[in-house]
Order: sequence, then structure tokens, then C-alpha cells
Amino acid sequence: MGKHEHKHIEASGASLAKAARDTLEKGGEAWTDMRAAIFDAVAQIGKPASAYEIADIVSQNRGKRVAPNSVYRILDLFVANNLVRRVESANAFVANSHPGCLHDCIFLICDSCGAAVHVDDDKIAGGVRAAAEATGFSAERPVIEVRGKCAECQ
Repeated sequence: MGKHEHKHIEASGASLAKAARDTLEKGGEAWTDMRAAIFDAVAQIGKPASAYEIADIVSQNRGKRVAPNSVYRILDLFVANNLVRRVESANAFVANSHPGCLHDCIFLICDSCGAAVHVDDDKIAGGVRAAAEATGFSAERPVIEVRGKCAECQ
């Protein structure tokens, strides 16, 4: 097994929120009501969502407007702590179903319905890192996204 290969448990619902909270607090950050509301919104959407979409959902749930730039700051914190993954090509965010695990992932993004599945494949990510290192480049966070159509949209 490579340095990132391991078995992990996919969490959802309340167990996912607890795993996210535990991971954030282990990193020395507080789990505030606003952070919980934003994480819950991202997790419930189920597909990549923009900060504006997340802000709208949280605003509706809280009964008062939440600014997208506040949401961006919290999403940046979540990305830095591996609670949320950023889908670069869509400038959107999805909950990481195993926030305690650090690894590279590959996104398979459906151009029809917008769904994104993340696949852990350390062999492919390791190949990207090795190719970068062969040129003297230090790859800190490989981003691999594959656009196409999901099985349901084909």
C-alpha cells in the first residue's frame, strides 16, 4: 500500500457532521453554530454547490441573510481541514464523506445533472505526483477532475 492508501468508513447524516466537528476541533478550531449550519447545507445538497447556493440555503434555514463572503471564509477553513472538497472546474464544494482521512481524490463530474462522485485512487494520484516530481515540481495538492456523463444521464 502507498502512503495514502487505507480503508476508511464513509459517513453520512449525523455521523458525518460529528466526524467533521471532531476533525475540526482536533485541528484546534471551534465548531460554531454558523460553521455547523454551513457544513450541514453542503452535506445535504449532495452535489457540488457554490458559496452563493450554500448562503441561500443557510439564510433560509436561519431566517436571516448570510453573506456569501462569510460562507467562502468558512468553506476555505473546511477545505484546509479536509471537511469539504473544492471542485475546481465548477468553483463548487462538496462534503468529504471521510473527513479524518487525508488523500488525493479524483472527481467524476456529470455535465448533465451536475453530480460529482469522488474516487480515491492513490495509484493515479501517485503517478501525477511522480510526474510532477520528475520535473522538479513539488505537487502539494493534485487536482484531478473528469467531466462526462454519469450512468443515470447516459
